[in-house]
Amino acid sequence: MKLQQLRYLLEVKKQGFKVSQAADALLTSQPGVSKQIRLLEEELGIDLFVRNGKNFVALTEGGERIAELAGEILHKTRDIRQIADEFCDESRGILSIATTHTQARYALPEVLRRFMEAYPGIRLSVHQGTPKQVTELCSQGEVDIAIATESTDARENLITLPCYQWNRSVLVPREHPLVRQDPLTLEDIAEHPIVTYTFGFTGRSQLDRAFESQGLLPRVVLTAVDADVIKTYVRLGLGVGIVAHMAYDPIEDRDLAALEVGHLFSPSTTRLALRQGTFIRKYLYDFIRMFAPHLDREVVDQAMMTRDAEVRAALFESLTLPLR
Repeated sequence: MKLQQLRYLLEVKKQGFKVSQAADALLTSQPGVSKQIRLLEEELGIDLFVRNGKNFVALTEGGERIAELAGEILHKTRDIRQIADEFCDESRGILSIATTHTQARYALPEVLRRFMEAYPGIRLSVHQGTPKQVTELCSQGEVDIAIATESTDARENLITLPCYQWNRSVLVPREHPLVRQDPLTLEDIAEHPIVTYTFGFTGRSQLDRAFESQGLLPRVVLTAVDADVIKTYVRLGLGVGIVAHMAYDPIEDRDLAALEVGHLFSPSTTRLALRQGTFIRKYLYDFIRMFAPHLDREVVDQAMMTRDAEVRAALFESLTLPLR
């Protein structure tokens, strides 16, 4: 059994059982992938894939269990390389981050600038996606860290750390009648068409719950994953925008009024996820500390060693999270 064969197995699964696409991703030939999978099946004595003629259509039950272990094995090989790199030169390596648009656009730029100044020899890789996608990338060991507000606790093999809390602003043109509404209520907002985040993004579920708790059904006319898109349609008069407060720039968005609504919506928490058992290099500890100063090495190590989610949650109860 070879590590290469395990990589081929996982890549075929990742590419929706299309061997040609897996071969392209692996920079090899389709016959080469098929041959190595056949040799692996012969060595193990079982079929790993359900076949329809010559095509793979799914993993067998045994294939599913072996693929899961293969992922763990390959992740450990990366840890071995990380440990070796640490002892060779701790100032060099790769930091891969999976995150959502809001984090990449508003929360990360200054942190990444400081990190790159401190570690010019580290290569940074930032992957953007949905909360579900970034969580999956981290769970599979394809990135070091996932940062998102939604879904980071959806995988049992991930350790999630609270980074900061944030709330929302209602954005309207400066002449909009809501500007003169004091105090602003959910009923006031619900009287207008709303432009906000797509469900599953940037605390949208918590936003919906706030309206539901008051028996209100807001008229959401347009959704987007990008706050800049939301602001564009607010300017066009399509509706009232509800975005993360950090997405409002007093200079760039000076034609819009940002109405504070902290009294209407509970704050959301952005979390950072690490895969259980990940070897954490010094520069990774330092990045986490830059992004969330309360998450020092001792706190991170304690969280990583605590497998019980409830016990781990209790560890963070005494922390005061910054509000952005």
